[in-house]
Amino acid sequence: MSIFAAVMTGQGTGAISTIQLFGDKAEGVLKKIFKPISAKPATFELGQILLGTICDGNRTIDQVTIGCEGNSFAINCHGNPLIVEMIMKLLQKQNVKPIAAQQLIVKILSSDKSLNTIAIEAALAQAEAKTLEGTKIIANQVNAGLTEKVVQWLDNITDIPSGQIAADAEKILKTSQTAKLIIEGLTAVITGAPNTGKSTLLNYLAGKPKAIVTDIKGTTRDYVTAQCLIAPLCIEFIDTAGMDDELAANKIEKTAQEKSFAILEKADLILVVLDNSQTKNTLGKKLLKKIADKKIITILNKCDLPTKFDPAELPKTLADTIKISAKAGTGIENLLKKIRQLSGAVNFDLQSPVCFTDRQKNLLQKLTTAKTKKLARQIISGLLNAQLCV
Repeated sequence: MSIFAAVMTGQGTGAISTIQLFGDKAEGVLKKIFKPISAKPATFELGQILLGTICDGNRTIDQVTIGCEGNSFAINCHGNPLIVEMIMKLLQKQNVKPIAAQQLIVKILSSDKSLNTIAIEAALAQAEAKTLEGTKIIANQVNAGLTEKVVQWLDNITDIPSGQIAADAEKILKTSQTAKLIIEGLTAVITGAPNTGKSTLLNYLAGKPKAIVTDIKGTTRDYVTAQCLIAPLCIEFIDTAGMDDELAANKIEKTAQEKSFAILEKADLILVVLDNSQTKNTLGKKLLKKIADKKIITILNKCDLPTKFDPAELPKTLADTIKISAKAGTGIENLLKKIRQLSGAVNFDLQSPVCFTDRQKNLLQKLTTAKTKKLARQIISGLLNAQLCV
C-alpha cells in the first residue's frame, strides 16, 4: 500500500498547520524523520500524542506534535508555509505521495470496512453544510434515511414490485430538492423596478448597510449580497440593478441589467419588490419571462405610506403578495415565514431519506427507469458499496 500525505489546514500563514500522513508503512517513515524530545524511542501507539522534532538528516526543520491514529498520523507543525513545504518535500523524499486533503480523507475513511459509501460521503459532506439542520439531515442518512431505504430494497428486492422501487426513488429525489436548500443554502434574488426599496430591504435583512440607498433611479448598478441564517435555512439575498426599459437605453445600465438577468437564472427564489405607494409598477416583459418558471414572492413595499397600488393588476405569476415596509421593518417576519413555506423547509423531517451528492442523485435517477430487477439491484448496490473517486 502506498503512503500518502496532505496538508489539512487552509493555505496561508497560521499559528499551526496540520499534515496528515496515512498508510500501512507511515510509521516507518516517521521513525526516519521524527526525533522525540525524550530519550526514549517513540512508540507511535494508537491515541498517543508525541512531542519532538522533524529532521532532515542532522538539520532540524521544526518542533512538532504527532497525533497517532492507527495507520494515520497528524503532524502538527508551525504554520509558516515555508516550514509546511519543507516537511512535505522531506516526506516526498521518503516516497510519500502528496495528495489533496479531501482525497486523503476518502482514503482514510475507505480503509474502515465498517463504513459504507453513503457513510463516507456523509463524513465528507457534513463539514460543508451551511446549517445545523443540514448537518443533521446528512448524519441521519448513515443509519437511517437513505441507507435504511437502500438496505430495505436489497433485502426485499425479489418481493418489491419494480414500480414501487421507482416510485420510492422519485419521492427521494423530490424530497432531496428541499433538503438541498437546507444543506447548501438558498439563493433569493431581489428584483423589480428602480426605487421600490430593494436595497433598503437588503440592508434591513443584513442588519447593517450593504447597499447605497437614494431617491435616484439606477443607484444600484452592480449586485450586492447578504447572507442570513434564517433557520433552518442559510439564505443569500442578492440585490440586483433595477429593471427599467428606459434605463436600459444607457450602456452602463444595460450591462448592469444583463448581469441581473444572469443572476436571476441561478436563483432558487425571486423576491419581486413593488412600490405600494405608487399607482403604477412597471415590470418589463423580459423580466417576467425570465422568472416565469421560478418560485416568486411579490413584495408590496412602503406599506407605511398611503396605498395607491392595486394588486389585481398583477399577472397570475405575481399573485402571491405580501405587504411590508423595509424602512420600518414592518411585515418582515411574515416575509421570512413565507420564504420558509415556499422553500418547503417548514416542518421538514430531518430523517427523511434524501440524496446529498451528485453520485447518489444520478444513481437514483437511473433507478427510476431501471427495466429489470437485475439492473435495479446493481444500481442499489452501487449506492451502498461503490468506490469513491475524488
